[in-house]
Amino acid sequence: MNGRKVNRRAVLGIGGAALVAAGLGWSIFEPKRPGKLLRSRAPLPKPFEARLVVPPVLQGDQIVQREAELRILPGLTTRAWTYNGSFPGPTVVSRSGRPAAVTHRNQLSEATVVHLHGGHTPAAADGYPIDYLLPETATTMAHHGDMPMGDVAKGSRTYTYPMAQRAATLWYHDHRMGFTGPAVYRGLAGFHLVRDDEEDALPLPRGERELPLMITDRAFEEDGSFRYPEGDDEYMNGVLGDVVLVNGLPWPVHEVDPARYRLRLLNASNARRYRLELDPQPPGGRAFVQIGSDGGLLEKPVRHDTLEVAPAERFDVVVDFGRYRPGTRVRLVDRDGGDVMRFDVTGGGRGDDSGVPDRLSAGAGPLPPAVRTRTFRFNRAANGMWRINDLEYRPGRALARPRLGEVERWRFVTDFHHPIHLHLNHFQVVSRNAAEPGPYDSGWKDTVDLRASEAVEIAVRFTDYTGTFMLHCHNLEHEDMAMMADFTVE
Repeated sequence: MNGRKVNRRAVLGIGGAALVAAGLGWSIFEPKRPGKLLRSRAPLPKPFEARLVVPPVLQGDQIVQREAELRILPGLTTRAWTYNGSFPGPTVVSRSGRPAAVTHRNQLSEATVVHLHGGHTPAAADGYPIDYLLPETATTMAHHGDMPMGDVAKGSRTYTYPMAQRAATLWYHDHRMGFTGPAVYRGLAGFHLVRDDEEDALPLPRGERELPLMITDRAFEEDGSFRYPEGDDEYMNGVLGDVVLVNGLPWPVHEVDPARYRLRLLNASNARRYRLELDPQPPGGRAFVQIGSDGGLLEKPVRHDTLEVAPAERFDVVVDFGRYRPGTRVRLVDRDGGDVMRFDVTGGGRGDDSGVPDRLSAGAGPLPPAVRTRTFRFNRAANGMWRINDLEYRPGRALARPRLGEVERWRFVTDFHHPIHLHLNHFQVVSRNAAEPGPYDSGWKDTVDLRASEAVEIAVRFTDYTGTFMLHCHNLEHEDMAMMADFTVE
């Protein structure tokens, strides 16, 4: 990857051909697959040769952001930006109600910002996109040009998370303005799991039968380095790689007992949307028993044959591999793109005393009626920039000023495909296209998949913290191209 970043000035220099294409409308894009495929120049590895690796749990309270040489493709090394030298970074495990403090040290060559995605945090710890953490060796901010600066720290920053939230699958990643896509693509992403007493009391699979699975897609240069099209206008609609990684390895395989497993599925891809299925399906189908979404446990389990997972969404599911005969090789596939990974069902292993109760959580009830409704329109300008309510992102310009503790209904309307992410509080989807929520809208969410020409309404109540937070598209190329907005809780 070269050092040239995607930024607003590069986009504003789009040539006439791109402007003509923008004038043609959205028919030039494939609606089921936002983005453009970027092919690797390195030979593609064979699927199911790498063994799945579960990210290590963070020991202590410090994470070092540094470059590292990773072995992702056979016979090649990939220089990555990492948290503590691994991709994904170490898994942070916290306890609901117990504040957690994580200190990040920046030993990279560029500024970073850390966002705890799904975290219920004060504004100072939320990872506002211009609250830069400069490298330890930084002397100037010249490489940012005319970008504004917020709360800037040099060398290290401690992010304090109150953990006043339910058990859930969160993740942390870079959130720097104009550079989120390249930074996450280079490796700056990791899990953050929150646990609580309510979840611990359930007989869910645990230990080795609880697997956090970060799904990403990447392309590679001939020498094994990540290939990312920085400054290339053709990829402004999103970058799709031709190698699917699970926990940083290509199409891995994992041996499982004939027992129930809890899979914490995270789509950490920049732009790719997955339609996940198991192949073969178990007898009777309904392989995925969803127990949780972005914001934690559902009220009761929901069964699926297929999971449609947009960038940044999490699906917490239980799969009973005891429904398969020992020796079965079960592929996790993306029906829009091919293999993801494989589970090999063994004939042994200890017994299985886990289960999925009919009722999971008392904390998933509906919100009271809203006191006001706001509308946010997501579209693209003729100059190629992505916009919200016809405005390109400008730090400090709030598009909404909700009041602390009040319930609001926010209506998201789009002319193209966008996964919309809301900071500070989780929300509930109350309608999709003026009808009932979709099959993947259950529970508390922080990201909702908005398809072309759809309108989705959510109910949200901002609690505990005033200040400025973010609403944005989580197609990271869209985010970097100004599809963000501030809102200020008063």
